[in-house]
Amino acid sequence: MIRTERYWVEITEQPLTVDALYQFVLSPSCGAVNIFVGTVRNHFQGRAVTALEYHGYPEMAEQVLEEIVQKAFRQWEVERIAVHHRLGLLQLTEASVVIVVASPHRAAAYAASRFIIEEIKKDLPVWKKEHFADGELQWKNDPAAR
Repeated sequence: MIRTERYWVEITEQPLTVDALYQFVLSPSCGAVNIFVGTVRNHFQGRAVTALEYHGYPEMAEQVLEEIVQKAFRQWEVERIAVHHRLGLLQLTEASVVIVVASPHRAAAYAASRFIIEEIKKDLPVWKKEHFADGELQWKNDPAAR
């Protein structure tokens, strides 16, 4: 976990919740709080999914999350950001990532939140394994699966 006055990033095996992150980002100077929750869905590329499994090295992933958050601070007028990502086996509808951004205005909160999730998908050293209904397991973006 990396927590400062302005941001809180964490990679955890514990279930994710929104409440603590929302309370962390609240500020009297902010008129917007954008909350994004990524959840496990029941399909991927037309195939039935029963669960997802996330693997990663928490300390390294937290450093990457911190860099992503700092980029968001430089690009938009946002005051506080909280990002938590889950590791381990997740069932359908469980939260895999929670991003909460507070800003004086909604446009910046939306933009920063969108930037953060796209950067996570591109750069975060956390890997996802799909558990398909037919019993097959497949790492996402596995070159052998193409």
